[in-house]
Amino acid sequence: MNKKGQALIEFVIVVPIILLMLFAIIDFGLILYNKCGLESKLNDVINMINNGDSEDKINKFLNDDASTNVKYSVILDNDYKTVEVYTSLPLITPGLNKILDNPYKIEVKRVIYEQ
Repeated sequence: MNKKGQALIEFVIVVPIILLMLFAIIDFGLILYNKCGLESKLNDVINMINNGDSEDKINKFLNDDASTNVKYSVILDNDYKTVEVYTSLPLITPGLNKILDNPYKIEVKRVIYEQ
């Protein structure tokens, strides 16, 4: 019996599955990391809105590093403001775009009371 050939076949079958799992873990980690970063930026944007800063200053703050393209929107509803900060992240895992949109939109929202 040739055990080397059997090990090679098993390796060829298992490696793509392990690589897909590894890339999916990396993608979900990047999504979580970027979502936490957006939560932090959302807190700062809300403070800037409450201080009366201009829209240009807020956009400059959000896009201070050139690697990200972060946008925000404010929706008024009577006494409430919905502040949303969002960006998109391209996925690296092949086939994951069948489950999630590619690029994946990461968004965080907060409703604040305007007095």
